[in-house]
Amino acid sequence: EDLVCFRDIRPSAPHHYLVVPVEHLGNCKTLRAEHVPLVKRMMEVGKAVLQKNNFNDLNDVRMGFHWPPFCSISHLHLHVLAPDSQLGFLSRLVYRLNSYWFVT
Repeated sequence: EDLVCFRDIRPSAPHHYLVVPVEHLGNCKTLRAEHVPLVKRMMEVGKAVLQKNNFNDLNDVRMGFHWPPFCSISHLHLHVLAPDSQLGFLSRLVYRLNSYWFVT
C-alpha cells in the first residue's frame, strides 16, 4: 500500500529491483530515526520480491541506497541486487558496500 517495487531499467544483476515509498522522500539523507520501520519494510519487500521470483539465497543479496550526489533520482529508492556473487566489476564499484556513494 505504501511501497512499490519494480525492475531497474538498467539491471546490474539477474535480479535488480527498486523498492520505492509512495510518499515522497527526497533521498537517504532525509531519513531520520522515525523512518527505521519504513526502511525495514522496504528491505522485507525486496526479499519477498526476490523469493516470489524464485531467488531464495538471501545471503547472496546486496541492498542499499546511493548517497547524494551519486543518485540520479531525488526520490528515495532501495536497490535490491541478487545474486551478489554475480555482480560484474563495474557493478561491484557502483554498488560497493558502505562506500562514500552507496550505503547498505
